[in-house]
Amino acid sequence: MTEICSAEIPIPRTKTGKVYLVGAGPGHPDLLTIRAAELLKTAEVIVYDRLIQDEVLALAKPSAEKIFMGKPLGKHCSRQEEIHDLLVRKAREGRTVVRLKGGDPFLFGRGGEEAEYLAEHGIPFEVVPGVSSCLSAPLSAGIAVTHRDRASSLAIVTGHNADGNDDRLDWCALSKVDTLVVLMGVHNAAHIAQHLMAAGRSPDTPVAAVQMAFWPGESVVSATLGTIADEVRRAHVEAPATLVIGEVVRLREKLKHHQQHIGEPTDQDSLVHIVSAPDLPASDALTLEEASCVVPAPCEKEVLQ
Repeated sequence: MTEICSAEIPIPRTKTGKVYLVGAGPGHPDLLTIRAAELLKTAEVIVYDRLIQDEVLALAKPSAEKIFMGKPLGKHCSRQEEIHDLLVRKAREGRTVVRLKGGDPFLFGRGGEEAEYLAEHGIPFEVVPGVSSCLSAPLSAGIAVTHRDRASSLAIVTGHNADGNDDRLDWCALSKVDTLVVLMGVHNAAHIAQHLMAAGRSPDTPVAAVQMAFWPGESVVSATLGTIADEVRRAHVEAPATLVIGEVVRLREKLKHHQQHIGEPTDQDSLVHIVSAPDLPASDALTLEEASCVVPAPCEKEVLQ
């Protein structure tokens, strides 16, 4: 009997898939990047967070496996370990996985931890940026976080650990920044305000709390540093909400009545008109050589008024 070398026997192997850490932006599907939308349409597995709108998930192909891994308030750490294990397991099944996260994956989204875990376990991954609520929430409320006459500096911090875990935040330095954007800080608004005022920030500094930016039911509460805690409590502001602190908040009063949002109809009948060019006499026809040297005559084009 002929002996067969073991090297000649094919060994079945499962090709490792790939994980895409994708930022879904503030929620509205029109604010996805083109890359994010393309990946959603082709992914085999979508692992998504709590702050993902149904219209975004609707972009997925019908056969895609959709796995909700949103984190209830106060249970972030234990849930994160489950997410890590799930991403590695699905990738090792040879599947294309989209890890869909609100905002930007690497800005207070724990995307860095997930990327680190994937790297430690030899899983290839790609990170797709998204529009963070630190910029989109103020924008939606009519607040420009920088302005030539009012703000030349901007700081973005998390308020999630403001109560009892302030070691990493220099409140004296933050109090001197023109515009301060605090993510995940609405429940600690009182502590944040106290720290800033103790560091020298005026109690009269304008503050806005933007809740559910670019979601149905978006609301904005305007106050001052000295009153913001009472106002968000009175208005029952809940997460997700973004605090914007600084003189730029005053611009909201000027902009809010004129700013339009995605999907809102315009007062003008139409911004685009179709204009048809007149027919040219045969004698005016261009030769092929002439046509290659000049801008083509219009036949139908869009004219923006």
